[in-house]
Amino acid sequence: MVLNGSIKEQAALNRADEVQELLEAIQDLIIPFIRSADEEAATKHTGHGLDIPGGGSRTALVQHHPPQELEGILNLRVPEKRGGKEGLLELVEKLLKYSVNTWDQGFMDKLYASTNAIGVVSELLLAVLNTNAHVYQVSPVLTLIEKHTANFLANLFGYTSKDAGGISQPGGSASNSSAIIIARNTLYPETKTDGLGGRKFTLFTSAHGHYSLEKAAQMFGIGSKNVISVPVDSNGCMIPSELSRLVQESKDRGEVPFFVNATAGTTVLGSFEPFPAISSVCKQHNLWLHIDGSWGGCVVFNTAYRASRLAGAEMADSITITPHKMLGVPMTCSFLLGKDLRQFWNAMTLPAGYLFHSPADLVADIYDLAELTPQCGRRADSLKLFLALSYYGTEHFSALVERGYQNAEYLLSLLKQSNNFVVSSPEPLPCLQVCFYFARGGKLGGSDGNGEITAKVTNRLISRGFMIDYAPGPNGKFFRVVVNGNTRRGTLGGLVKAIEDCAVELGY
Repeated sequence: MVLNGSIKEQAALNRADEVQELLEAIQDLIIPFIRSADEEAATKHTGHGLDIPGGGSRTALVQHHPPQELEGILNLRVPEKRGGKEGLLELVEKLLKYSVNTWDQGFMDKLYASTNAIGVVSELLLAVLNTNAHVYQVSPVLTLIEKHTANFLANLFGYTSKDAGGISQPGGSASNSSAIIIARNTLYPETKTDGLGGRKFTLFTSAHGHYSLEKAAQMFGIGSKNVISVPVDSNGCMIPSELSRLVQESKDRGEVPFFVNATAGTTVLGSFEPFPAISSVCKQHNLWLHIDGSWGGCVVFNTAYRASRLAGAEMADSITITPHKMLGVPMTCSFLLGKDLRQFWNAMTLPAGYLFHSPADLVADIYDLAELTPQCGRRADSLKLFLALSYYGTEHFSALVERGYQNAEYLLSLLKQSNNFVVSSPEPLPCLQVCFYFARGGKLGGSDGNGEITAKVTNRLISRGFMIDYAPGPNGKFFRVVVNGNTRRGTLGGLVKAIEDCAVELGY
């Protein structure tokens, strides 16, 4: 405050001391949370995690409650007066006590798992920097890290031209959505300013593709009904001849096909589609080929699996890869890669003199990354992958992918050794999830009965320290277990035992 031409004495800032105090206090809660998962790993082979005393049935994985019951326990409220350190610690204790501990070996529910030590460090650094990776001026180092990391990933997929690269996005769905807009504005540049212009655009994805395509179509005025589902074969892969037929039929109806979404690792079965054959159809009809590698794209880090699963991926115009799923990078961390970033720039750039001050003649010279994305506010998620690569090295991630496949095959072998399961996954397993039914004596019942067993056993497993998921299938709902490179063999053996025990307890 300025008074009578002089600066009034102000209290010294003590932000660093406050951060230190809170970090030390929170650390005393976070470390035991992670350690509980480490300790419970030693018991998973028994089919039951460690019972934690107090607060009802609970393992390190989670103390589970229905939403209304949990609302009463948490008693969430926004105070009028400062809660301070004591209020913070009380809230954090509840947060950790009733949240799912993804560090636990029994968490095999979704297409991601826990992060790791370097992941925690990277999130802390991003919080400390708290900057926006939209223009170089405010994020010089993070901008260069993103450009370097995206270019490294693009090269892994076989994008080797000087204009190849990519941008980070807040999740795989966002990457897929951006690809749709870039494709439309590239193939039909006038849509960038004039809109759809009365055209009925159509997109194509496999029957097992991710719902993010329909979500994007409804947001962008294309309409979810104009996302055309392409039949799949017995392995869950898009059938190229069916794609060709459906594209031609769309044209014959006076529609405008423009975008094909092929998948590297479908959400349920983990299938990798035949990219060269799909690319041929796209070239014949002048369609943009995008590969949604949100789940399976990370196999690119392993030479052998890259050759067998991602052959022809370099033929795509754009690719999504999401390291927070298979590689243990913290959520969220996703990239949209392209063979030609000039297309990204032309499709996305808009004049904003209050923000962008450095016009660029070449895409390689663009350092204001918001010119390439739908976002203005952009978190520098690429730092999380770059630090992990720097800390572990690429050999670590190659081995992580290989161990993930070995673990999935091991679980498959356990299921086949038992007489109480029917496997529904393609073999050899395309990715790191294993899908199967519980079937006493190897005999499946009706769809409704199979689905009932699956749902009830899945729910009962939570109290034993295992969390898995299920999906609809031709014979009713089946189990879908997602493993990773850090899943232990004992955990997988314990899971099989736990499923069989739960089925007995439920009378199946």
